[in-house]
This record gives sequence, structure tokens and C-alpha cells, in this order.
Amino acid sequence: MKNPKILLISHNFFPEQTGIGKYNGEMIEWLSNNNYDCTVITTYPYYPHWRVQKPYNNRWYKKEVINYENNNPVTVYRCPSYIPAKPTGKRRMLQDMSFWFFKSWVIFKLMLSSKKFDLIITVAPPFHLAYLGLMVKNYSGGKLLYHIQDLQIEAAQDLGMLSSKKLLDKLYDIEYNILSKADYISSISEGMIDKIKAKVDKEVLFFPNWADTSFFFPIIERDTLKTNWGYKPEDVIFLYSGAIGEKQGLENVIYAADLLKHDGFIKFIICGSGPYREKLIKLAEEKGLTNINFVPVQDKSKFNEFLNLGDFHLVLQKANAGDLVMPSKLTTILAVGGASIVTCSPGTSLYNVVSKHDLGYIIEPESYQLLADGVLTAKNDKIVADIKRENARKYALEFLDIDNVMSTFMGLVSPGQVPVVQVR
Repeated sequence: MKNPKILLISHNFFPEQTGIGKYNGEMIEWLSNNNYDCTVITTYPYYPHWRVQKPYNNRWYKKEVINYENNNPVTVYRCPSYIPAKPTGKRRMLQDMSFWFFKSWVIFKLMLSSKKFDLIITVAPPFHLAYLGLMVKNYSGGKLLYHIQDLQIEAAQDLGMLSSKKLLDKLYDIEYNILSKADYISSISEGMIDKIKAKVDKEVLFFPNWADTSFFFPIIERDTLKTNWGYKPEDVIFLYSGAIGEKQGLENVIYAADLLKHDGFIKFIICGSGPYREKLIKLAEEKGLTNINFVPVQDKSKFNEFLNLGDFHLVLQKANAGDLVMPSKLTTILAVGGASIVTCSPGTSLYNVVSKHDLGYIIEPESYQLLADGVLTAKNDKIVADIKRENARKYALEFLDIDNVMSTFMGLVSPGQVPVVQVR
């Protein structure tokens, strides 16, 4: 039997280490290692830095071939695009349109080459990228999987990035057209699935983000790690690692650190890149804080050690993000057995998962006073915190292992075969 042919169309891909690019890269690696013939149309790695990362440039198209463990080559077409150094709602719309324009040329070439794909995967955001997948499907056949990582239109509306009712109605009409024509629709949380089902009368598959539980794992000697990173063993470290953008509300970390600056044992680390990083640094400097450090995105080779440095992890988002997003950083935190302080509202998917499985401390979003109180509670809660760490690792092994997630999902949408999972 021939290997099923997969086409992924997405903005983000390997070697991006966070967000959608991380999951797309790991998904394609898994598919390649499990005997799928994969092709990727993407752009150059830019997230979360909002600038193209070396050794790449953004000048023209580039074709790459990536070989994974099974020596099953993956063809990657990288397209130039507009990358706003300071992304706003309008600039991100321009970015999305530039992606669409430049990728369309590669799509046309693939269609003219008569290459056919069994499964075409498009990942939202941006939601309208699925039209490129529909072009391939209508021209040469195959099934279209429309996978939704973020509900982009709602997020832009609720965060105040888009306010024109006429424009929003048009965008929702476009989205409905895509949902109606896709063969498969999937998303990452029960709350998001419910919202999608309210838009279109179709089945929506559960395709959660995963964790590589063999690469990310607990390290018991946290005191040694602290010393290696310049901290004292008795320091209690509260770590945020991820995108630094508007929806996280990270200014509350600065205000909480200010309230707790007289406790010499509490230390904060903010790791990441994004459009609001410099604003946070300036705010911390204005308050003269010495209990908070900003560090760049860590290399994957050091990332497991770095995450284990944190006694507690901060999983923060604004209240109006609600069920529109499920923080991708949480899966890796759970894999390393991390106890988290999570800001979320009752009834959201995030709240339900964390509370049901006792994975962390839940506080209401957008209150730096409540965040400071939660930090103090966690610091003085050693026995309970250790239980939450055990629960986190157990949950990751049972529900988030990449082999379990991918093999289950591909059994639902796999063109022509049920995958034989590679034992690692």
C-alpha cells in the first residue's frame, strides 16, 4: 500500500519552538516517522520574535527537504511574507493577506504538477488560509482538514483589535463558508468545540495539543538547577515561558512582583519574545524591581532543564480570552511535572481541566492582587504543591503523549490506513 500523501498549509512551522509552529513541526515529524508522505507550505520562522530568524531571510521562495528518523523526506516550501515588527490588528491582517498571496503561487505550481494529496491540513489562525486548501481539494481531490488552534475572529473582536460590525459580519460569513465546505473540522478543547458547533451543524473532532513526554520530564534536583542558573537553592521561582503579547496580561506579573518585593525568597522569570516585552521591561525598571528577570527564548536542548528550574509556572490570560484559546505552554509544563498558577474563569475548558485533575492553583484573571496572593499561597504550600506536580506528570502521560494523541486522531481522518505507531 502506498504511503498516504499529506499537505500542510500553515504560517508556522519548524524550527519555531513555541505556539502553532511547534505543534505543526512535531505533527509532521510524527507523520513522517509513521510512513506518511508529507509536504509543507509555510513561511520563514518568525514567531514569537516577530522577525525572521537566522539563518533564514525573507527575500524569496525556498525549497527544503527534511529527513527524520525513518528517512522519509518531507518537502518544505517556504514563502516570503510581510512580518510586522510591531503587530497591531491591521498589520496582522496585512500579514495574513501577504501569506495568502505568496503561498498561492506555490499552490498553483503544485496543482499544475498534478501531484495529488489524500489529506490537506490547514491550521487557523489565519482562518481564511483554508481557501488555499479548498483550491487544492477542488482541483485534484483529497479531503480537507480544517484545524482550529485559536478562534481568531472572536479573539480579535473581544480584545478590541477589530470593532467594525460590517467587517466582522463579513469575516464570520467567510468563516462559515469554510466550515461548511471542510471535510473535517477539529479543535483543541471542549469549550472551543462547543463554540464551533454553534456556528455550523457539523461534527467537530477533538485534536488536543500534546507533549513529548520522553523529551520533557521532571528533574528532581531543582536546587542544583537553581545554582547553575545563578539562583539560591532557597529561592522560590515563579516562571512564565511563552509568547509575550496582549492576551496574556503579563503586566500583572510586574504589579504582583512589586507587591511581593519585600519577600527576598520570591523570584519571577519571564522568558519569551513578543511585541510587549520591551514595555514590560520598562515597567519593571520604573518600579526598580530586582525580583524579576527577563530572559530570551531558550534553545530546545536546554528547555527541559529550564522549565524544571521553576518551582511554579504562570499560565496567564485575560478574562475575555475565555475559551477562545487553550494555552499551548500548559502541555509542556504538565510534561515536566510543573505545578501552575492559572488565571481562568469558571466554566472554561482550562478551568475544568485544571480543577478536575488538580493540576494547579486557579485564580481569577486580571487581578495582580489575587496573583500576588496566589504566589504566596503556593510558596507556603509545599505538600499540596508536590501532589499537584505528581498529578501534572500523570495527566501528561495519560492524555498528552504525542503517540497517543496522533495515533487516535489519525485513526479518525487517516486516508487509507490506520497508522502503525512507531515505538520510541
